[in-house]
Amino acid sequence: MDLKYLLTTVEANVATVTINRPDKGNALAPQVLGEITSLFTAIAERKDVNVVVFTGGERYFSAGFDLNEIRLLEKVSNEAYIDLFHRAYRSILFCPQPVICAVGGAAIAGGFDLTMMCDIRYASERAKFGQREIVLSLTPIMDPLWRIIGMGRAREVALTGRIYDAYEAEKMGYVSKVFPEGKLLESVGAIAREMAAYDQGCLKETKALANKVLNEDLDGAMRIQEWLFRTYIGSEDNHQRIDALQAKLEAARKK
Repeated sequence: MDLKYLLTTVEANVATVTINRPDKGNALAPQVLGEITSLFTAIAERKDVNVVVFTGGERYFSAGFDLNEIRLLEKVSNEAYIDLFHRAYRSILFCPQPVICAVGGAAIAGGFDLTMMCDIRYASERAKFGQREIVLSLTPIMDPLWRIIGMGRAREVALTGRIYDAYEAEKMGYVSKVFPEGKLLESVGAIAREMAAYDQGCLKETKALANKVLNEDLDGAMRIQEWLFRTYIGSEDNHQRIDALQAKLEAARKK
């Protein structure tokens, strides 16, 4: 795949996707959005990828919309550009593999929205988050934001247009953990490699389950989870992993 604004590597069943437009703060020009859609669509079909790390590197994530591009739009000519955004969002949100977002710098407006589409978010101390659409007379994406941090907090984020530092984002539950500056990619890479060693089917089913139960009542959710658990317990892979864990625990006890 011929990519200009994304860097990608695959190692130990982890695909690392890096937005690479540093001269513009990784702003989301149409070409960037198109590449995100194409790459995540391709990754979804890869059997050698169990986990995806999505990042902008240690200094950036994405400053958001390319304002020069947005300024050229008119109401009668905005459909194609809006479609680009939402195709990119959906390619991440519905990628079957778990997607971990590693945020090294500003994730603002459209950049913030990209982080929202990921399954897990980790941040550097220098990261900042802001849903700034309201400042530009634009309406924001509330879903899946409210599913992550609750409707009350999502309303605050959307209506105030505030910029939050990494620790504020962690406190509200948007970010799972904050790492020291310069240690983000190393730390997230270790987490991703550990996850990627798990059963691929189980990783994908667990991600799908997290989305499915949100739309079920409690009884329906319990039934779905029971059925899915039955399809995995007692499998050969389940037995092998139990044996390996027990052997590891036994070796630790003998030390």
